[in-house]
Amino acid sequence: MLVIFLAELGDKSQLVCMTLAARHRPKPVFFGSLIAFVFLNLLAVVFGASLSTWIPHNIMIFIVTGLFALFGLQILMASHEEEDDEEIAIKSGRGIFLSAFLLIFVAEFGDKTQIAVAGMASAAPPLTIWLGATLALALSTAIGVMVGERFLKRIPMNLLHKIAGVFFLLLAALALTQLD
Repeated sequence: MLVIFLAELGDKSQLVCMTLAARHRPKPVFFGSLIAFVFLNLLAVVFGASLSTWIPHNIMIFIVTGLFALFGLQILMASHEEEDDEEIAIKSGRGIFLSAFLLIFVAEFGDKTQIAVAGMASAAPPLTIWLGATLALALSTAIGVMVGERFLKRIPMNLLHKIAGVFFLLLAALALTQLD
């Protein structure tokens, strides 16, 4: 699930993990975020798998291709904008796990990676997609927490956005090869 991993690099959920880990203990931040991704991926896979029974394969490929291209362009355009140093208001010592869970769940609900997971689950075995996406997001979260805990302000997020954007555009092109 390299797609999902690269899409999350520098994304808002990873920024949330970095920010929370810079202020709080890293373990509850990681596990709160991970549990949110487990539920979000489950919702995406169930939705995507049901779509495959209603929408013909070639139409689904065009939809997935369009979404990948849209996400790639959106990420590339966002990499040129100034990033806001948004403050996340969380009181220390109170529900770090729950705060991380809720922030990630709300930030990622309907996000490009969740839609990408749903699209992939419409064309591949749902369990494999869920497991791969969850592991990719766990790795992305772990990196975000580790970076936030140690090096919060030393990573150029616009570079990560550019890499992820180009990768999504390549995936859009590759998705077209899956047509019957």
